[in-house]
Order: sequence, then C-alpha cells, then structure tokens
Amino acid sequence: MRKFILLFVIIFFSACENGEPWKNSQLIEPDELSKIINKELEQPMIISIGPAGLIKNSIEIGECRFPENLAKLNDRISGLSKNSDIVLYCGCCPFKDCPNIRPAFNLLNDLGFRNHRLLNLSTNLKTDWIDKNYPIIN
Repeated sequence: MRKFILLFVIIFFSACENGEPWKNSQLIEPDELSKIINKELEQPMIISIGPAGLIKNSIEIGECRFPENLAKLNDRISGLSKNSDIVLYCGCCPFKDCPNIRPAFNLLNDLGFRNHRLLNLSTNLKTDWIDKNYPIIN
C-alpha cells in the first residue's frame, strides 16, 4: 500500500511539474533566444505581453493582465497554425510575480497551441536581457 501511495504522489507531482500553466520544457533562456535572433535563423513569433516591447523582432501587444490586451493577443494569433513557434515575454518584474505571463500563456494553452514558449526573464527585462546586450529594437 505504501508503494502505491508513494507512486501516486510521484506521478501527481510530476504531472503538476511546477504549478504553472507552462512546463519547464516550455521555458526558453534569454541566451538561447538571442542566439536565434542574432544568427537570423528561422525566427519564432516573439510577442511582448508586458509594458514595453523592446526585444528585436518582437510584436508589442501590451500588458495581458488587461482584458483588452488579452483580446488583442487573441486577434493577433487567431489565424496562426497551432504548431506556430511563438515566444511570449514580459519582463516588467520578477518572473514569479508577473501579472501578464499567466493569462497570456493560459490563452495559448486554451486555444490549443502546441509550440509556444515563455522567455525566462527571472528578474526583469533590463537585468536579464538589456544589461546583457542582447538584441533590442533600435
């Protein structure tokens, strides 16, 4: 019986992974995205869901904690293939406290997108991107 309970607990926590709407495998590190942008490889659709769209090649939607911006995001991605390569980012504040990333990521989950990721800006956009001289909009 103990083995069964232990197995259940392990499976349950594995399924929950991190308690967030994304899996750890759906996080992309800043250095990885900057390499993609700099090498001009096939580019993902990079979408700013925060107060400032500063990353090179990004599309600015606005803060997705506001329903009108979440609707704007929905309109922007509505015609895309569910397999589209999409990277969302905010960077307004520490990742764990961000009010914009969860609503936006949940929207893509709910719409059935399968290849969307979240830029892992653990501190903020300035510290994790700009201060490292990663590509920004000129």
